[in-house]
Amino acid sequence: MGCKRISHRVAETKTETDTKTESDAGSESPHLDEKQQKQAGERTPPGAIVIHEIVREQGQEELRRSTSALAWSGMAAGLSIGFSFIAQATLQARLPDTSWRPLVSSFGYSLGFLIVILGRQQLFTETTLTALIPALTQRNLPTLLRTMRVWGIVLFFNIAATLVFGLVLSRPGIMPPETYAAMVTISGKLLVSPFGHMVIMAGAAGWIIGLMVWLLPAANGTQPIIIILLTYTISVCEFPHIIAGSVEASFAVFSGHAPVGDYLWKFLVPTLLGNTLGGTMLAALLNHAPVADDLKTDAR
Repeated sequence: MGCKRISHRVAETKTETDTKTESDAGSESPHLDEKQQKQAGERTPPGAIVIHEIVREQGQEELRRSTSALAWSGMAAGLSIGFSFIAQATLQARLPDTSWRPLVSSFGYSLGFLIVILGRQQLFTETTLTALIPALTQRNLPTLLRTMRVWGIVLFFNIAATLVFGLVLSRPGIMPPETYAAMVTISGKLLVSPFGHMVIMAGAAGWIIGLMVWLLPAANGTQPIIIILLTYTISVCEFPHIIAGSVEASFAVFSGHAPVGDYLWKFLVPTLLGNTLGGTMLAALLNHAPVADDLKTDAR
């Protein structure tokens, strides 16, 4: 998630003085030397291994979170991301029908991501990356199982929340007629691509979100700009995102413009596959592999 969140490293045997703030993330990592630990704590021009350790600690925090905490945060993220659909459709409805309209309306897509990421809510495409780094580093079955647990809980509640949001938006009179029409148009474009093409495009979206996770630790005050630029790219290039797109696709189903089968086989399955491969195998592995040999053995 972001770099200013508060670390919840609390165990039964620890006291309040053991709790560490996010600004110290990585500063005690066993994989870093003294200079790199200081760099991580101060957030000054971090190197690749420092960013890796910041993201790894964030992943460790996610692995320690309770089921209820993950569920509520995942539900919040699924609902919040729905505002991307509303903002984009509203802008599209109020702009003239010209060739440049999507270039402007796509900025609305960034709204939901700003809410989710800056609000520290659990979004599946971010979680696939941060929760995977500890598993790549420690490489043992218990850590892998904890990673799978986080993925499953967050994905389930993200999707459940988007279905609720899509259902509400599909009800007559909820949104202005012109915005509703724009929603129909946007959601319709999501369900027309062949399976293989959808996987490839979704892979690009997963990669961009994964790279955003690596960029944010060094962003400091420019985090909103990075979030806007990268999510704008996903929207304007029409790369499908499993959670944001689920609001659009479920809206199409609930409003009667698409069958359930289209949601499942034209959107959910290929997009989930592409986002996961893009966010993990490409972003996570390619960012972990270059520093793997430099990591110190964690003395546990």
